[in-house]
Amino acid sequence: MQPRVTAILVAHNGEEHLGRTLAALAAQTRPVDATALVDVESSDGTAALLDAVDGAVRVDAKGRAFGDGARAAVRALPPSDSADDWIWLLAADTAPEPGALAALLGAVEVAPSVAIAGPKVVDRDDHALLLEYGVTMTSLGTSVALVDRELDQAQFDRDDDVLGVGATGMLVRRHVWERLEGLDRGLPSTDSGLDLSVRARLAGHRVVRVPGARVSRVHPPQDFGRRRPATTATRRRLARRAQLHRRFAYAPGAALPIHWLSLVPLALLRSIGHLLGKRPSAVGGEFAAAFAAAFAPRGVGAARRRIHRDRELGWAAVAPLRLGGSALRERRSSLRERAEEARAGEAPLVRAEFFGGGGIWAVLVAAAVGAGLFWWLIGASAVQGGALLPLSDTLPELWRNAVGGWREIGLGTAGPADPFAVLLALLGSITFWSPSVSIVALWILALPLAALGAWWCATRISRRAWPPAVAALLWAFAPPLLVALGDGRIGAVIAHLVLPWLVLAGIEGRRSWSAAATAGLLMAVTAAAAPSLLPALLVAWFAWLVAHPRALHRLIAIPLPTIAVFAPLALSQLGRGTPLALLADPGVVLRYAASSGWGLSLLEPREGANGWEAIAQAVGLGHVYGQVLIAALLAPLAATALAALFLRGSQRAIPALAVALLGLLTAVAAAHLTLVADGADPVAVWPGAGLSLYWMGLVAAGAIALQALDRLGVLAGVIVLACGALAVGPLGIGLALRQVPAQAGTGQTLPAAVGAQADSTPRIATLLITPLADGTASAELVRGGGATLDRQSTWVSTRPTLSADERRLADLAGNLSSRSGLDPRDELRELGVVYVVVPRADDDASPEQAAVRSRITEALDGTAALTPVGAGQTRSGDSLWRFPAAEVDEIPAAPAAPLDPVLTTAQLIVLGATMLLAIPTRRRRRVVSETGLPGEDPADTFAEDEDA
Repeated sequence: MQPRVTAILVAHNGEEHLGRTLAALAAQTRPVDATALVDVESSDGTAALLDAVDGAVRVDAKGRAFGDGARAAVRALPPSDSADDWIWLLAADTAPEPGALAALLGAVEVAPSVAIAGPKVVDRDDHALLLEYGVTMTSLGTSVALVDRELDQAQFDRDDDVLGVGATGMLVRRHVWERLEGLDRGLPSTDSGLDLSVRARLAGHRVVRVPGARVSRVHPPQDFGRRRPATTATRRRLARRAQLHRRFAYAPGAALPIHWLSLVPLALLRSIGHLLGKRPSAVGGEFAAAFAAAFAPRGVGAARRRIHRDRELGWAAVAPLRLGGSALRERRSSLRERAEEARAGEAPLVRAEFFGGGGIWAVLVAAAVGAGLFWWLIGASAVQGGALLPLSDTLPELWRNAVGGWREIGLGTAGPADPFAVLLALLGSITFWSPSVSIVALWILALPLAALGAWWCATRISRRAWPPAVAALLWAFAPPLLVALGDGRIGAVIAHLVLPWLVLAGIEGRRSWSAAATAGLLMAVTAAAAPSLLPALLVAWFAWLVAHPRALHRLIAIPLPTIAVFAPLALSQLGRGTPLALLADPGVVLRYAASSGWGLSLLEPREGANGWEAIAQAVGLGHVYGQVLIAALLAPLAATALAALFLRGSQRAIPALAVALLGLLTAVAAAHLTLVADGADPVAVWPGAGLSLYWMGLVAAGAIALQALDRLGVLAGVIVLACGALAVGPLGIGLALRQVPAQAGTGQTLPAAVGAQADSTPRIATLLITPLADGTASAELVRGGGATLDRQSTWVSTRPTLSADERRLADLAGNLSSRSGLDPRDELRELGVVYVVVPRADDDASPEQAAVRSRITEALDGTAALTPVGAGQTRSGDSLWRFPAAEVDEIPAAPAAPLDPVLTTAQLIVLGATMLLAIPTRRRRRVVSETGLPGEDPADTFAEDEDA
């Protein structure tokens, strides 16, 4: 009996392609016997085109899925009980070649066991490109296309039996369709053809693909019924939802509870895999599919009943047609190779190599100079003085101070931790046996680390060896860095070291998820170390975002880690009405004499910081001559940077100089922003971090100019380097001669007797009364063995008013510092004071300061409640008294804020996901663009993404 074929053409808003498909259908060498034309809720001219076709069954269907239209068409056909009736499924954009139907029928007529046949699906514009030709699934149920955008060279023509074929162009026996109830309603767009094929196999039929039949397709099946093409994230979500639907439909009944309970854990594990694979857009769809499968299944029960009713064979019958593990690995390897070949169109141009192109020499020079400047730190257990204090002795205490809660600062307070405390905890964990040693190592290695980061960043804008080496040395010997090292400003030091890596990651972030995530983490580190840079970083991020709108999906999330780490502190400061306090410098409050605007432009964060003014005054010249000299020494770099605007590559110099201007404005604003106080004196935000950004812009523009100057660039580089070295000469000499506030220490800040008792009683309180140069004194309550850097908090230092307890402490210190006649026992007992310490007088102490110290010690000696202990053994000259009747209380429990668990969970999710995304998965070649802006050519630090 001759087979009868009914073509079912399903269309939804297919006006653009429908005419071509209808013409192709009419041109078949073996004409169809009947045609059913289905309009699925179209809003364009599709219905009119279908109505104009004569002799066809016209059907209007509800829904949006291809299967909805196909089922409606079969229901509209006259009944048939013939085994030779076939239906041919076509979409509006699926145009069969003239011999397609004849080839399909030729394959099934000689094989009565075949119930479903599928054609080759080719690209509409390139018929040699195979889009789809059979589909299978792995042992875990993941659908895998047997062919995916490969050239048709007849390499797939021999194997015809397959597990499944796609619904597009499928030829299926009508009685099999009706018995199996057609395409599963739970699979509206993805895997519907595979599922029907699997059920046909289980019912005892064969499924084949026919090499001689070809149909061309414009849109993938997932786009049917959509106004816009499905995004990559949407296709992944639909595929995962289809896989879970089939898993629940195919699984044994006893396994369903296990599958249901594993949905969310599997979504979490798969999300981690997506992040490692640089597919963050798939994470949301992963959880959406899991929750949909768990709580909103689409016809799983009906699908299971159909399989149970129609199945004639066991699952072992389809096992040989599944894709095994080795075949899957081979296929994935082949896909990776194809992707690598597609990216191999660019000819690699080798940049300066680190070991052979000057990078290693720049780092070694910086290391040698660093060792010469900080020789006195070799063997030290801590760096103390200026804005530096030791770190806590143990890792548990270090990490406890890195999270919010009770803070042992002064009288103690509950509040959020600074993000900077996390950096200190990470740094101290490196030398876990003695956390303070990590700061010693940071100080000794600061210069070579700075040179290393600057060299890698500079190779991004130059493929010659000389400019990156010059940039590395200029960055290592930057005046803001040397001043910060001398003053003990660890936050400014960390920010200076991280900035080049942040710039490099930010440039690469427009093309790489790994780089964008790394930029997000480095932005958080930079902002935590130097919060004053936060506005500048946000401005730079927004400008980069606007300049690269196509990379919006990657660059938009860069600030998320910064927002996450600052959220608890930000909410607390906003609630207190002090939002600008977020910009306060973390760590110890250290007063300084702010430099003028002119001084800031000369890279002088505080008055006299460069040392040349003191030298000029020492030889009988005014300090103005020192400023003129430093300006002359910095002039070559400034001239070179400005010259970059008029040389080859000027389009890259403009952003560099914009960064310099942004850094200078940041420094000026910081020097005029007062958020904390040292005693009664207000202290402005440290402008050194802004000057590091200013210096970076100048150095980058200078490197661009040296690149463009070719051979003249070598001479210009030598001049710039020599003048730069002279400019920081006095700073280097001061560091080498230890004439700076930061000094080598033992890690103790209080007399040894206090430290010894603190080992057994960690909460003992010591009242520290410090005479000041203006004839006054400051009072501070210190817990345990002494103040530590990780205990400091901007939440406390930016408090706008004194608390009642702080006023009590001030009154107590005032009474103890003079012969008031009041009995301090009750106050000392209530505050838990065990010791009173008056630090030794410095050699350069003013007469007023010495007089105040003498008066304080006499008053304390005359206080009957206190017992003199004598000079401390760790810091000669400290005076110490003990209060024998002291009572030491326990650490009070910090009240938990309602949002603390939510914020902590959000922080962990954001930071964890970002770190997973930042892990590079492969290395790629380094190339150089001759004409592009920074960011147009890739470096080898981060791999370019396969997934947009």
